[in-house]
Amino acid sequence: CPTPRKTLLRWLKIRAMKINDIPTRTITPVAGIRAVDIIDQTALPHALRTVRLTTLDDAAHAIRSMQVRGAPLIGVTAAYGVALALAQHDDEATLLAAVRTLAATRPTAVNLHWALARMQAHLAALAAPSAGRRADAAWQEAAAIAEEDVEQCRRIGCHGFDLLRPVAEKRGRLELMTHCNAGWLATVDFGTALAPIYAAFDAGVDVHVWVSETRPRNQGLLTAWELKQHGVPHTLIADNAAGQLLSQGNVDAVIVGADRIAANADVANKIGTYLKALAAREAGVPFYVAAPRSTIDFRCPDGNSIPIEERNGDELRVVPGVDTSGLAGSIRQIPADEAVANPAFDVTPAKWISAIVTERGSCPATAAGLHNLYPEARHA
Repeated sequence: CPTPRKTLLRWLKIRAMKINDIPTRTITPVAGIRAVDIIDQTALPHALRTVRLTTLDDAAHAIRSMQVRGAPLIGVTAAYGVALALAQHDDEATLLAAVRTLAATRPTAVNLHWALARMQAHLAALAAPSAGRRADAAWQEAAAIAEEDVEQCRRIGCHGFDLLRPVAEKRGRLELMTHCNAGWLATVDFGTALAPIYAAFDAGVDVHVWVSETRPRNQGLLTAWELKQHGVPHTLIADNAAGQLLSQGNVDAVIVGADRIAANADVANKIGTYLKALAAREAGVPFYVAAPRSTIDFRCPDGNSIPIEERNGDELRVVPGVDTSGLAGSIRQIPADEAVANPAFDVTPAKWISAIVTERGSCPATAAGLHNLYPEARHA
């Protein structure tokens, strides 16, 4: 961590983010058996529910249905999905089938494909399986990917806070805006875009966060939920209120996560990110993107080459929630035969991004900037 502040160094030693003051991770191996427990994010913010994954199909469904979401967490869940498959049948055919099944679940988040490629390369290098050797190795590698994600997010928190600290010291406070959910719910722990916010808050900075609802999936509600759990002051806003707040000078910086960063530093993120970047640019407000190495796709030349997932139109037509008695349900706000478009992501041009923050530090949003942080990628 580049800052000597004792409070921030203490933050680096935190074991996990908390729910009701209990350290909690989004995905946790179950002791004694080959299974993992996840937080079912489709139940949040109205209910906290865990789901146990014991099979490849369980893992694929969790990713596809967005019980787990956020690019880093999708990658970790996919890694465990491979391990769960091999726990049933420890052979090459099962490995290849598991990779194919999981790769088809979500096209845009490159962390998914990064994690599957890493698992396949690691396991293919082993000799023919004997007495579960490959299954054991798969479980260990998935756990390693999860732990690396945690430490990368810690470091993103440090480096992101380093960017925000001069503003905090000058103004005595921080007014930040984010979009979608790129907190600890989108990773194994700590988060990407929210990690610098947590680091600043835990260092004693007066922080307030403007949280966009992020329709149609309303992942902003997840951001509001986890900020509340940690005690960070925040205000939930309609997506369309962001431009007004930015133009009036109510925001010091916008910080978002990413589902894929192309080699030229164009960024794919949840739909609506493009509009916030455009408004921030017009208002002269810094626009930061926070993501780990696994989100950077050096094989993808630019944003035009990033596949954009088109999701089911009922995500737009039907609104889930709870009724006045607290029972979960849904309301159809658009007729079933109404034609709708539901792209899940958009692409923000690199020229609108003030900096990209990774576990290795921050850099300009350029191909050169990314390669300076990851020189080994030039030869990959």
